[in-house]
Amino acid sequence: MAKKFSELEAKMSPEARARVQKKVQEALAEMPLNELRNARGLSQKMLAEALHIQQPAIAKIERRTDMYISTLRSHIEAMGGQLEIMAHFPEGAVRISHFSQL
Repeated sequence: MAKKFSELEAKMSPEARARVQKKVQEALAEMPLNELRNARGLSQKMLAEALHIQQPAIAKIERRTDMYISTLRSHIEAMGGQLEIMAHFPEGAVRISHFSQL
């Protein structure tokens, strides 16, 4: 018989819970567009309707590894998010604002 995660979590040490939480945050911090869409509870059809395009176009966008920033921005905004472009250097991170006017 399957156990609820909350029951298993209650038996975990604080260190184990912290490790699990760290892995969850890492997984949420980086994911492909299709997984992000799924995590947001959206189907390709729902997203296509929000963007006023056909569902196959969503599938095509999610498979691409190279696209216009405006396409990515529209996709993210249709999911309820905001796109930010960051450059990371040893001295720190810089938000690139050049694209915010597009």
